[in-house]
Amino acid sequence: PQMPHGRMPLPSFWKMVEDALQQSGAQLHAFQQTFETVTPSPVAQPLNPAEERKVLSLVSKHGPDKLYQVTSNISGSRDLDLTLQRGQIVALLQSVDTKGNTNRWLVDAGGPRGFVPAGKLQPY
Repeated sequence: PQMPHGRMPLPSFWKMVEDALQQSGAQLHAFQQTFETVTPSPVAQPLNPAEERKVLSLVSKHGPDKLYQVTSNISGSRDLDLTLQRGQIVALLQSVDTKGNTNRWLVDAGGPRGFVPAGKLQPY
């Protein structure tokens, strides 16, 4: 099968390939930028001093391996549920609720204690 550019002199062929690549590169870059503005970046935002002090007190009370970061806003619907903002740091107290449900964890949010969905926490 004859390629459509088979008769084209080689330098012009490469120029065409290069232009096509550049164009798709620019499109990819534009897409990447759009994607980054639409999707929230990973939660690691710098903590404000008040949050930082809270984290330090949670670490001293519970140890660093118990710290989790909230990956998306949580609005508690039941009694004992906490309402938390994305990016907040909490300490895990129990990875189970009062009824033995392992999808709801008991956490210390640096003052209030209550239950949050386990799926919205990631190790800090």
